[in-house]
Amino acid sequence: MQADLKTFMARGVHGTSAITAVTAQNTRGVRSVHVLPPREVRAQIEAVFADFTIAAMKIGMLADAATIRAVARALRAHPAVPLVLDPVMVATSGARLLDALAIAVLIDELLPLTTVLTPNLPEAAALTGLNARDPRLRPRMLDALLALGPDAVLLKGGHARGHTVTDLYRDAQGSIAIVHARKPGAAHGTGCTLAAALTAELAKGHSPRRAAQLAVAYVQRAMARGQILGNGGLLLLRH
Repeated sequence: MQADLKTFMARGVHGTSAITAVTAQNTRGVRSVHVLPPREVRAQIEAVFADFTIAAMKIGMLADAATIRAVARALRAHPAVPLVLDPVMVATSGARLLDALAIAVLIDELLPLTTVLTPNLPEAAALTGLNARDPRLRPRMLDALLALGPDAVLLKGGHARGHTVTDLYRDAQGSIAIVHARKPGAAHGTGCTLAAALTAELAKGHSPRRAAQLAVAYVQRAMARGQILGNGGLLLLRH
C-alpha cells in the first residue's frame, strides 16, 4: 500500500485506499497476515466512492474468495471506472497464496470487470494452466488471459531468464512487446508499483496501451534510483 500511494503521488494523482489485509513483513519476508472481514473491505470502498470522483482503480492482494466477492459487489456499481487488477496469487517461493476456490471466484467475478490485468508469469500460469517457462506458449497464454474477460493484459516477463526483460501487452487491437534491460539483484515492490503507475496513467486519460508503456518506463526509473536498505538485500524503489 505504501508503494501504491508513493507511486500515485509521484505520477501526479491523489490516491485513496481500501485495506484488505494487515501484514507483518520486512525485506526478509512476511511474518503474518491478518485478513480483514469482507464487510469492512466493502465498507471502505463504498466510503471512498461516496466522497470522491474516482478516475481509476487498482486491486492488489485479495486473500480469499469471500473478500473477492465483496470487492466485486462493490465495484459492479461503478462499471465506467477503469480497473487495473494485479492478481497477487503466487509467492516468490512459488507457494500459492490463493486456493482453487478463490482463483475461480477471481476469474468469474473480477476479471470481467477488469480493464488491464497485470500478471507475472507464475500468476498467468495459475490462471491459464499453461507452462510459464516455455516462451513459445506466451502468445497462447495472452489469448487465454484475454478470453477470461479483461479488456487488456500486460504480461510481466521478469521471471523469465535473460539479460533483457520482455513485457507483453495485448488488447483487441493487437500486441506490443516492451523490452528493457534487466536490473541486477532482486527488487521489492516492482509489481505493485507497475500496476499503480498504470492506474495513475489511466486516471490521467491515457489509453491502456500508452499507460502500460509509461508505467514500465516509470518502474525502470524508480529501480535505477533505488537503494538496498534493511537486512534482506532487496532493492527498494525510489519513487
